[in-house]
Amino acid sequence: MILKNELVSAAALLAAVSFAHAQSYPVKTITLVVPAPAGGPTDIIGRLVGQILTPQLGQNVIVDNRSGAGNTLGTEYVAKSKPDGYTLTVGSPSSHSIAPSIYKNLPYDPVRDFTPVVFLATSPTVLVIHPSLPARTLKEFIVLAKAKPGDLNFGSGGNGTTSHLTGEYFKMAAGVKITHVPYKGSGPATTDLLAGQIQMMFHGLHLSLPYIRSGKLRGLGLTSPKRSPLMPELPTISEAGLRGFEVNTWYGILGPAGLPKDVVARLNGAILKGMENPAMRQRMVDQGLDIIGSTPEQFAKVIADEKAKWAKVVQQSGARVD
Repeated sequence: MILKNELVSAAALLAAVSFAHAQSYPVKTITLVVPAPAGGPTDIIGRLVGQILTPQLGQNVIVDNRSGAGNTLGTEYVAKSKPDGYTLTVGSPSSHSIAPSIYKNLPYDPVRDFTPVVFLATSPTVLVIHPSLPARTLKEFIVLAKAKPGDLNFGSGGNGTTSHLTGEYFKMAAGVKITHVPYKGSGPATTDLLAGQIQMMFHGLHLSLPYIRSGKLRGLGLTSPKRSPLMPELPTISEAGLRGFEVNTWYGILGPAGLPKDVVARLNGAILKGMENPAMRQRMVDQGLDIIGSTPEQFAKVIADEKAKWAKVVQQSGARVD
């Protein structure tokens, strides 16, 4: 029979162990898995977070790019990792909102198999087209696409990625038929768009800006709910004529399910504090990021809400990756 004072002693011991763990973590290098190729927006976010955490935690943070299958390969790796705070990942709509609906046999559950740490930021995405097309506005592009059903192509960073599903959502909302061409990352897709091999793409605004300003690409509208200070003259897609069309590309940090609460709190606090640094904030803004910051609970709600939204898009568009 367990006595009352023994229960109290056990509880005190657990509390002491938890406190000691919080005080000591981390004691070795942390691996931040980026489930996307180097050079893309998810990779940029991961490297910024690594630069935030290293001085805040006093340990090195290694960025490990494990790309493939629409950001699901690296994400699966983290889902199956030990929940000790030394293996984390950058989550995005591709890995946590879209994948559950578009992949028939997804090897992880985006809610059950992860511990949300912090919702970092959102990033405006722009619809860009090759300047050889006669369309100069979104409405003109939609008219052109309707006149040539199936003749125009849109590129993406791969099947099941945010850029892919945003394109499918656009086709559905605008009532047009445009052929999807998947690439292994947004970089190769951009190269072919610049060469005129494909005609359009949904791409990060900060990555597209140099090409738009030089005339190598033409920006037609942002998927975000408001205009960006990086290019205030560029309207949103909703303003440009496709009312209600909105896609938020978001990024956050997660660990495997079962991550100790004290570790989650340590990571969350360190990242939020690091993002308060004026120099880091400016670096994030320069990358086209709208800085958010959140509690783990708030981030969990974002994932759940976005998962429900994209499930409807996948169902209505018929998009599928086997």
